[in-house]
Amino acid sequence: MGLFLFLNLIAFLMLFFYILMLYFKIIALNKIIKEDVRSIIDNFDHWEVFRNKTILISGANGFLPAYLVETFLSLDPALHVKVVALVRNRRKAETRFEHWLQNPMLEILEQDVCQDISYAAPVHFIIHAASQASPKYYGTDPVGTLNANVTGTINLMKLAHLKQVESLLYFSSGEVYGTVDEKNIPIPEDGYGYLDPTQVRSCYAESKRMGENICVSWHHQFGVKAKIVRPFHTYGPGMALDDGRVFADFVSNILQGKDITLNSDGSARRAFCYLTDATLGFLTVLIKGENGQAYNVGNPTQEYSIWELAEVMTTIKPEKNLKVYINEAYVQGNNYLKSPYPRNSPAIDKIRKLGWEPKTSVKIGFTRTVESFLA
Repeated sequence: MGLFLFLNLIAFLMLFFYILMLYFKIIALNKIIKEDVRSIIDNFDHWEVFRNKTILISGANGFLPAYLVETFLSLDPALHVKVVALVRNRRKAETRFEHWLQNPMLEILEQDVCQDISYAAPVHFIIHAASQASPKYYGTDPVGTLNANVTGTINLMKLAHLKQVESLLYFSSGEVYGTVDEKNIPIPEDGYGYLDPTQVRSCYAESKRMGENICVSWHHQFGVKAKIVRPFHTYGPGMALDDGRVFADFVSNILQGKDITLNSDGSARRAFCYLTDATLGFLTVLIKGENGQAYNVGNPTQEYSIWELAEVMTTIKPEKNLKVYINEAYVQGNNYLKSPYPRNSPAIDKIRKLGWEPKTSVKIGFTRTVESFLA
């Protein structure tokens, strides 16, 4: 009897110290990210759907899906939600999720989505977010860019069909619309414009379009419960500052205390959505979206020209007295292929009907983004 009590005491102490360790791991997480994750949890009402379920997330250590991983692992442990993080590089994933590595609810699966996916245990939800979304890859690795969107999507559809998943969410892009006539902006989900498939830069948008049709076709023919989200310009903590997108460059400038120099006239207009708002949009479509349908996820109320955004960014750290300039001598010749879209802004009536609404202003969102890199 004494040995039994002793063993129970040891087991209790091990559990206690494990919970204590997890607590300190969590509080060690970036303060801004912690607040964002808490906001996501507090503003989503359907966590019970995930009780005792496994969610496989491809490209899990990427900018957008990483917030989903953080959120699922931060849920009440009593829900017993498991995350399978499917990644190409285990080391990068272990670095990104270092604070969760002792959590048994996280499993890192090192695998290229362009290869057949083998996973023996049950999977209830799939989020396919593996993709080379940075424009810097479109010119240097167009084949790699389109492979994840086409071959990878087919492989995950096969897995979804095999596992009979409750829902699959495919990350498409606002770039699938191509160049849209000004009168059709903000762009509704059926507002497609011109896209030249013979241009190398179209590798991303065209393959995202094909990925969407793969979702629709597998739903139609095999009953896979696939939904599609089309994120527009999304920013926030964790984004790569060297990924080639202009707003990432701006954040890098502010952090380094450098003036912002534009390699264009700054007239192109974009709608900017903060990552916390976008994550709530993704979750909403995963649970409430209609199978075989696509939903814009963006913030049309926060549409700015690139010049206007640069001006806003300089006010985040006014003590640095930063300025905005245009580089008149900019010479084309690097690997970044300029976007042909003068304006890109979503209509979000469709997802609003599911109960989602973005709330974060550009000033607040980019302030939080900058602060997250200083925390």
